[in-house]
Amino acid sequence: MRIVGRTFLGLVLLVGFVVQGSAEEGIDISEESFTCLAEMTPVRGFFVDNLLGDVEATVEVAESPTGGRYPAGSVVQLVPTEVMVKQPEGTSPATGDWEFFELTVSAGGSQIAKRGFEDVVNRFGGKCLDCHAKAEPQWDMVCEKGHGCDPLPFTPAMVRAIQKTDPRCAEKPALSDVEKQALAALQRSLGAGN
Repeated sequence: MRIVGRTFLGLVLLVGFVVQGSAEEGIDISEESFTCLAEMTPVRGFFVDNLLGDVEATVEVAESPTGGRYPAGSVVQLVPTEVMVKQPEGTSPATGDWEFFELTVSAGGSQIAKRGFEDVVNRFGGKCLDCHAKAEPQWDMVCEKGHGCDPLPFTPAMVRAIQKTDPRCAEKPALSDVEKQALAALQRSLGAGN
């Protein structure tokens, strides 16, 4: 009886370790994890969600005037093609546990073009981490005006136009005249770079 009891206790401890260990491996993320921006929660011009269901805790940090640490599963997105996802603590100390994604988006959904921690380069040739690492510590590597990051090379109207034209969204809000002009200017500048 004693051997059975110890074996059972050992099995319980082993199962507990395996389950806990697997949670630290990271969040299972696929192309279906990313959706239309309009289906996410807007916060001051960017969008948040949580792949583990704790949207309330993610929104609480995003809306905090003093910052905070985002919970695992948090998704932070400014434009349809670039995403940050918070992995469990300890996954990547160099990136504050943020995993960066470069997406290709269409009416059919999202495709992951690039993903990783320290070495993801966006379509403009910059490493995601290089910019986000400049955020002051209380902002948990999330860039906004006044967070310590370099300013974006886009106007607010350009960003709003990009957000409103997310091809994954079934319904697209109308663009203002300013946003139409900003989008046209952005397309011209991107066309000149090709």
